Amino acid sequence: MNQTTMPIVRKAIDRGHVQIDWLNSYHTFSFGNYHDPNWMGFRTLRVINDDVIAPASGFGTHGHRDMEIITYVLSGALEHKDSLGTGAIIYPGEVQRMTAGTGITHSEFNQSSTEPVHLLQIWIIPDTVDLTPSYEQKAFATAEKQGKLRLVASRDGQDGSVTIHQNLNLYIGLLEGDDSISYQVQPDRSAWLHVAQGEITIDGRILTAGDAIAYPSGSKLEISSESNGEILLFDLL
Repeated sequence: MNQTTMPIVRKAIDRGHVQIDWLNSYHTFSFGNYHDPNWMGFRTLRVINDDVIAPASGFGTHGHRDMEIITYVLSGALEHKDSLGTGAIIYPGEVQRMTAGTGITHSEFNQSSTEPVHLLQIWIIPDTVDLTPSYEQKAFATAEKQGKLRLVASRDGQDGSVTIHQNLNLYIGLLEGDDSISYQVQPDRSAWLHVAQGEITIDGRILTAGDAIAYPSGSKLEISSESNGEILLFDLL
C-alpha cells in the first residue's frame, strides 16, 4: 500500500504469522512465506516484523543488501554480530541501525537461558543503492519518550537520532494516565503509526499492541492512553 486518502487501520490479528519452536513472528507487511499483494509495505517502509525469540535461540548468520534495517528491543536483550566486526547487545530503549548497502551478514541471538527477547525489526528502502555497509546504535531514555514523541531515526541524524539513508523520520512515544500527544502530518507527507505495546486511543479509535494505522497528508493525529501504550510513528514521503 503506497497511498491513502483516508486513515486505514491494519489490525494485529490480520498480520502474517510464523511460529516455530524458537520464534514467534508477526509480519505487518509481506515477508518470507507470507505474501499479500495489498500489504507490500507503505511508501518506503517495507517491513515491520514483531518477533519473540525463545531463550538460547536466534537467527544464524544471514545476509542482506540495499536495505536500512532498524532493530528496536521491547524486552530482553539481543546479541548482534556482523561482518563489519561489530559485536553488541541491544537492550530495551536502544535503537540499532544497520545499512546493508553492497552486502552485509549478521546474526541475532538471545543469550539468556531463561528470558525471551521481544523486538521489532524494521526495513526501510534506502534512497541510494550500493551504499557502504555501516552500523549505529543509540540509547533513548524513557523520560525522553514519556508523553511525547522522541525522534530516534532521521536522514540527517538530527537531535541525536540514528542516521538513515531515506527521507523518513521515526519517532517513539510512551503514554500513560493523562498523557496525550498531537502530531500534524505535513501536506506533502504521510504517516504510519504502529502500536508496539499496550493500548492507545487515536481519533476515537482504540488500538492495541500490533495494530497500526496509515494517515494521508495533512492529517492531525490526537493520541492518548488510559492505561499504558508505546507507539512508533513513521513520517515519510
